[in-house]
Amino acid sequence: MIKFPIIRVITKLLIPYILLFAFYVQFHGDYGPGGGFQAGVIFASALILYGLVFGLDAIKRVAPPIVIEKLMAVGVLVYAGTGFATMMLGGNFLDYDVLEHSFNHKYLPGGQHLGIFLVEVGVGITVTSVMTMIFYAFASRSRFV
Repeated sequence: MIKFPIIRVITKLLIPYILLFAFYVQFHGDYGPGGGFQAGVIFASALILYGLVFGLDAIKRVAPPIVIEKLMAVGVLVYAGTGFATMMLGGNFLDYDVLEHSFNHKYLPGGQHLGIFLVEVGVGITVTSVMTMIFYAFASRSRFV
């Protein structure tokens, strides 16, 4: 893509807005249907666009595969950890009502809102990292284990 400077400049201009929109969808997704999956795909699309335009080595410097592998596990742990936390507090798996009484703090959202937010963050992290790792696998034509 060195021969196409306009594409490189436009990409550098667009990526911050794509990431901003991904964060908007993530943090406002719990008010509508979903949010974590959509935000994860949008965030990953910014990373993939960067990789397509600037090359695989450039994207691996920005988001190293080892970090992406760790983020896949972190996202699942956030999701599952929210469910196990509700079980430890006396409710069922992902029963957000128990969070209402356990985290009664004036700066933290309560109950349903906190539980859904944590689950959506876990989904967003997982989807972003999995989509990015799929791009790495296809772009390098090798297997990351």
